[in-house]
Amino acid sequence: MSAQQENKVTIDRRTFLKYSGMLGVGFAFGGLMPISESVAFNKKLYKVTRARLSMGTFAAITVMHPSRTEADEVIGKAFEEMDRVTRLLNRYQSNSAIGTLNREGYLSDIPREVSEVIARALHFHKASNGAFDMTVKPLVDLYKEHFAAHQSPPSEVRVAKVLDLVDAGAVRFDGHTIRFAKEGMGITLDGIAKGYIIDCGAKVIEQHGIKHALINAGGDIRAIGGKRSRTPWKVAIQNPDKDGPYVDTITMVNGAIATSGNYELYFDQEKLYHHIVSPKTGRSPLQSESVTVLASNVMDADALSTAVFVLEPRAGKRFIENMPKTECLIVNSADKKITSSGWLSA
Repeated sequence: MSAQQENKVTIDRRTFLKYSGMLGVGFAFGGLMPISESVAFNKKLYKVTRARLSMGTFAAITVMHPSRTEADEVIGKAFEEMDRVTRLLNRYQSNSAIGTLNREGYLSDIPREVSEVIARALHFHKASNGAFDMTVKPLVDLYKEHFAAHQSPPSEVRVAKVLDLVDAGAVRFDGHTIRFAKEGMGITLDGIAKGYIIDCGAKVIEQHGIKHALINAGGDIRAIGGKRSRTPWKVAIQNPDKDGPYVDTITMVNGAIATSGNYELYFDQEKLYHHIVSPKTGRSPLQSESVTVLASNVMDADALSTAVFVLEPRAGKRFIENMPKTECLIVNSADKKITSSGWLSA
C-alpha cells in the first residue's frame, strides 16, 4: 500500500469513528476503526467488519466466523435487508408506504414490516401513557420549518394548533389498513424504525448460522453471542457533549441498546428545541440530556429511550423498572447519571 493510500484509509477510519459515535453509543475498541476489515482473530475465527452509510448514519457490522468469505457474504445480505426495509419505512420518500399514508391519510394492504412497526409503536404509546407518540410528525415539522425560516421557535398559538393533530388515539389501525381520524395528521417512525431495521439485519445474520456478531448503526446496537464463547462485546456510551469521557461502559453478549439525546438533532444552539418533543406539551423535554436503554431487541430499546426522555428522569426510571428485562441510564441536565436498579457497568 502506498503512503497516499495509507493516508486515505486513516482519514476514512477517523471519519468513521467520528460519526459512529455521534448518536450516542460507540465501540470501545482500541485504535482506529476501518471502513472494511478482515483479520484473523485467533486460529479458529476471523473478525470481519464492514461499515457504510445506512439510515442516514454510519452503520458497521462485525462478524466473528471461521470462514472469512462466508462472513463477508452474510454481512452483505444483512445490509441488503436493512436497505430494503429502510425504503419501506422512509417517511421522506413520497412513494414509500409511510410517505403515501402521510399524504393520503389512509393506507391499505400495509406491508408486513410497516404493520409490525406501527403495531409496536401503538403498543408503546399505550404502555408509556402517551409519552411515545408516532403522530408527532406535524409538530416536529413545525419546529423544523419555523426555525429554518425565522431562526426562532413558533408561537404558543401555532404550537397549540398543531398539537391538536398529535393524537395516536385518532389512528384507526387493524393490522392491514390504517386511517387518520383527523385531517392533517401524520406519523414519523423515527423513534422506532431504525431499531427495527437493525433487528431485521440481525435476523438475517442469525438465519445464516452466525453465532457471534455486532451491528452498530449510529449508536443503536444489536449484539449476537458475544465476540466468541464467553467473551462479551464491550460498548461505550457517548458523553452528550461528545468531547468528554464516555458516560459509562457496559458488556453485552445478547441484546440491544439504544440512546436518545438532545445532541442528536437540535434547532437552536442552547438545545432548548430539539427533535424530541412531548406529545402533551408540544415542547422539547429539558430535564434529560441523554437516555440509554438496554432491551432484548433494538426496536424496543429505540422506542423506550424516546419514551423515557419524554417522561423525564424520575418517571422514566420508574417506567423502565416496571418493564421486564429492561434497564436504563439517564444523564440529566445537571450531568448526573441516573440508572435503573439492574444497570451493570463493565
